[in-house]
Amino acid sequence: MEIREAIRTNGTVRDFTDEPVDDATIVSILDDARFAPSGGNRQPWRVAVVEDPTLRRELATLMQPVWDEYLETSMIGGTPFNVVDYVKPHDITPNKANALLEHIDTIPVVLAVAANLADVAMMDAELGRKPVTGGASIYPFCWNLMLSARAHGLGGVMTTFLSRVEPAAAPALGLPDHHALVTTIFLGHPVHQPTRLKRKPVESFATTNRFDGPAFG
Repeated sequence: MEIREAIRTNGTVRDFTDEPVDDATIVSILDDARFAPSGGNRQPWRVAVVEDPTLRRELATLMQPVWDEYLETSMIGGTPFNVVDYVKPHDITPNKANALLEHIDTIPVVLAVAANLADVAMMDAELGRKPVTGGASIYPFCWNLMLSARAHGLGGVMTTFLSRVEPAAAPALGLPDHHALVTTIFLGHPVHQPTRLKRKPVESFATTNRFDGPAFG
């Protein structure tokens, strides 16, 4: 698949057919993903290919309350878990519907991705706010993985719900010391692959010279 087509048509997929994805395809996707850039080329990623249905169900159980809180917050107009002004809703209805969690046993591919924090240069760690720059050394790998999956005829979604409950998930996944659980990725053959994606135009987010400068382009 031509790279620009892959970039512009890789919409989120949460509904998969029953067609399995063989190990050779997963290896090929990971083999592509590993060419992602990372700080110092230290390649801090670790991937657990989660196949055990019991473990998958355990992970879904951990993610369900996070999803409940996320959706409850969205329903009242907030941005869930933001680090600026987030207020947890007083009343959260439990067990909100989520097809990914309900059918996690049968999703073709479930990947847990971790980053070795000892290999990540956290440039903004001491700025008095939550650090974000470390993601530059791990999320390009994750997105390479998603693009490769698209090129292999698959679709999927990259989620971070399990990261919210990392301390509880760590023993189940055997997460090594000094590693962060950065995403959980679900892949499979899509029932429908969204290709007409809605995104804000360039002039809405790009400016000249300064962030308060005139619109670029």
